Amino acid sequence: MAAEPRFDPVALAEADAIRARADAEADALRVEAEGKAKASEIKAVEEARKQKIANDKAEARAAEEQAARDARIAESNQKREEAERASKAARQAEKEDQEAAAVVAKEVAVADDKWRSYALWFYRVCAVVAMPVQIAAFYNPRALWLMVAPVMLEGGAWVVQKGAASAVANGRPSWHYRLIAWLLAFIAAGINLWHGLNAFDPATALGTAFASLAGPGVWDLHEHGRIRRRDGVLTRRERKDARKAAKKQAAEKARQQADEQAAREVATKAAAETAKRLAERRAEEFPKVWDHAQKLAADLGETTITESIWKRAKLDVDGALPGESAEVLRMRNAAERRVAAARENTSVNAVGKTTSSQRANQMPRGQRGPARKPPIRRPGDTAKYVAAARKQAAIAARNASTEEQK
Repeated sequence: MAAEPRFDPVALAEADAIRARADAEADALRVEAEGKAKASEIKAVEEARKQKIANDKAEARAAEEQAARDARIAESNQKREEAERASKAARQAEKEDQEAAAVVAKEVAVADDKWRSYALWFYRVCAVVAMPVQIAAFYNPRALWLMVAPVMLEGGAWVVQKGAASAVANGRPSWHYRLIAWLLAFIAAGINLWHGLNAFDPATALGTAFASLAGPGVWDLHEHGRIRRRDGVLTRRERKDARKAAKKQAAEKARQQADEQAAREVATKAAAETAKRLAERRAEEFPKVWDHAQKLAADLGETTITESIWKRAKLDVDGALPGESAEVLRMRNAAERRVAAARENTSVNAVGKTTSSQRANQMPRGQRGPARKPPIRRPGDTAKYVAAARKQAAIAARNASTEEQK
């Protein structure tokens, strides 16, 4: 009789455990794969969202830059158009000013020409009116040649006036020509007045005397205007305007000087207040230095404590220039050691030991070998320290002792 198959419960349990573990591992792998896939999907979605945001920002930035560029171009074009319009307007205004000046110059030239012509014709009419009475005064049947004297008077006055015109045109003095012309005119007027009263009536005498003076007078008035224009003499209105402008300029200058003086006074007062506050703070913060600075100022003949005296007093009392002292140097060295310790992640004392500047053996080596003697210091073994090095060594020693006490 065949034996019935027997099952090992332990083997079955182990098999079930192996299957369960395999199923669990498969589930874990599946869950992990699903988690990774989901994480990858979420990451891809997040990356896509970030990329979209970055693209949107880049697009918005590009749009802003393009808008700003368009605005700059539009502004540049507007400025160029405004400059062109302003230049065109300036050229048009200059052209109009030139045309107006040309019109004014033409009007002045026409007026001067008419004035000269009218003065000349008036001179001739007055000569014609004045000469008959003068001829009658010089009439003598036995000396007819004396009748040429009036022509000499009137003609001489005219010739001298032309000499004055020539002098004016050439920029030479003309007063003596005009004086001779007036002298001849007064002589002719006196003859007309004397002979008119004796031979004719007072009206004829006065009229012809006036004609003898009026002709040369009007012409001399014309020449006087030419002289003033040549010499650049201002008119009464121009002189009045110049006086007003000078008075206004003087008032403006006086006001500006007063403002500058007031500004200088305010600045001086502010500087004095600042110096006073600085002196009070120095006296309060550094009493020893301040007392020594006062003594130095008195000794050097200064009425105030200047910056040079303060620097010297600070150096004498604290051994350092303004801004530094033994406390400041100790604080700076301690801070530097703390920073170095923080960088090297060590203690402050370790940094002080490792960063010691005196690493080299400055003493001569003694006897070599197992039983060597300690080095013996003799004069001249090492070079002497300079004053700055000795001072720095003393400061370092004080700092080290301070840190050890802490």
